[in-house]
Amino acid sequence: MPAPITYDVAIVGGGASGLAAAIAAARAGDSVIVIERDVELGLPILATGNGRCNLSNAHLDPARYRHPDIARTVMGEHPEDELAAFFDSIGLLTCEVDGRLYPYSKRADSVRDALLMAVAPHAELRTCTDIVGAGFDEADACWRLEISRPTKPLSPPKKPITEFKALVRALRKELRCAERTRETVCARRVIIACGGSSEHMAEMFGLPHIAEEPVLCPVACRPADFLRHDPRSIAFDHLDGLRVDCRLSLIRDGAPLWTEDGEVLFRSYGISGIVVFDLSRRCSAGDVVEIDLFPIYGEAELVRLFEARAAVFGDPAQMTAPWFCGLLDGRLGAYIATIAEPDGHTCGAYAHLAKHLALEVLGTSEHASAQVRRGGIPFSAVTLSDLTVRPDIAPALTICGEALDMDADCGGFNLAWAWLSGLRAGAGR
Repeated sequence: MPAPITYDVAIVGGGASGLAAAIAAARAGDSVIVIERDVELGLPILATGNGRCNLSNAHLDPARYRHPDIARTVMGEHPEDELAAFFDSIGLLTCEVDGRLYPYSKRADSVRDALLMAVAPHAELRTCTDIVGAGFDEADACWRLEISRPTKPLSPPKKPITEFKALVRALRKELRCAERTRETVCARRVIIACGGSSEHMAEMFGLPHIAEEPVLCPVACRPADFLRHDPRSIAFDHLDGLRVDCRLSLIRDGAPLWTEDGEVLFRSYGISGIVVFDLSRRCSAGDVVEIDLFPIYGEAELVRLFEARAAVFGDPAQMTAPWFCGLLDGRLGAYIATIAEPDGHTCGAYAHLAKHLALEVLGTSEHASAQVRRGGIPFSAVTLSDLTVRPDIAPALTICGEALDMDADCGGFNLAWAWLSGLRAGAGR
C-alpha cells in the first residue's frame, strides 16, 4: 500500500466553521483536506434564515452569547469589520435588513456557492467520509485518521432531479446502502468543526465534553393558573397557528430576568417564533413567561383606553369575548375572557391580563428542528487566542464553531461565531 499523504491541516466537518477554517488555512499556505460525512459540503447553511441565510448581525454584541467574555476575546474588538472583509474576499455581496446581514441575493445557496468557489481550488474536499479512528504518531508528529468512505462515487439518480433538496435526499439514500472501504489520512494538525454533535469526536480524540441539548426551538407551556381552570377550556388548541406581535418577559421566582419584543406563534403545545427561540436559551421548567399584547401602552394607559371603549361599546362583563372585537384576534379575546376571574370582566382586569398573560414553562419542544445545540467541548480545554486544545490534553488539535460550548440568540450571531472561530482556527492564531 502506498504511504498516505500527509496534509498540513485536516478539517473534520464541512459546514460554515469548517469551510471558513479551510479558507483561512489555505490562505496561510497550508495544504488542506476537508472531511465531511454528508453527501455535500455546507448543507446546514442552506437551512439558515428560512433559506435566505442570516449571515451575521450589524452589531455583534458579546452579551448575546452564552459566554460573553469568551466571545469578546475570540471574536475580537471589531468582528463586524473582519466579517465584512471576509465576505468581500470570497466575492459575496451582502446587505443589511433591520440590523441583520444577508447575502444580497437573499438566497442561502449564494453563500454556499461563494464558499465552495473560494475553497475548492486550494483544498482537497472529501464528502461521504466518516472518521472511525484517530491517533497521534509521536515519531512523525502527525495525526493518523482512519476514514471510511464508499468504494466508488455515488451515482446520480437515473431520472434527472432538478430540485437540489430532492437530489440530496436521493444521494443520502444511496449512501446508506453503499459499500465502504477504509484508508488512512495523515495531518500535522486537525481542526474539529463537526457542529453541534461533537460527543463522538470528543471521545475519539480524548477531549472533555459537556452534554449537548437543543436550543433555539419552541417552548412548551401552559397557562400559569392552569390548575384553577377546566383544562379543556383553556387549551392552546384554539390558538394554534395564531401570530401576534408582543413583548415576552421571563420571570423566575418573581424576579424578571429578560424581555424582548417580537412575533409569537401560538401552537397547541405552547409558543414558537424567533423571539421564543431566544427565550428557549434562557428558560427552565417552572419559569413564568408573560406576554404583553399591547407593548406600546403602559397598563394605566391601556385601562383608560379600555374604559373609553366600554363607554362606546358597552360593559365588558356583559359582552365578554366579543368585547375584544377590533382589538385582538377573536380567538385571543375569547381566551382572555375564559381565563379571567369570575368577577374579573372589568376594564382594569382585562388590561392587566392583556399586559401580563402568564404562561408556565414546561420545557423546550420540537428538538429535531432546533437551530443550535448547547454544550460541546468546554473552553477550559482550549487556548482562546487560537482555539487550540491545551497540549496536556491533546497535541496539534484545534476546535471551532458549534463543536465548542458556545451558542447565541437568533439574528446572525451563531453564524458569526462559526465564521470567526473558523477563521481563528484555520489561521492558527
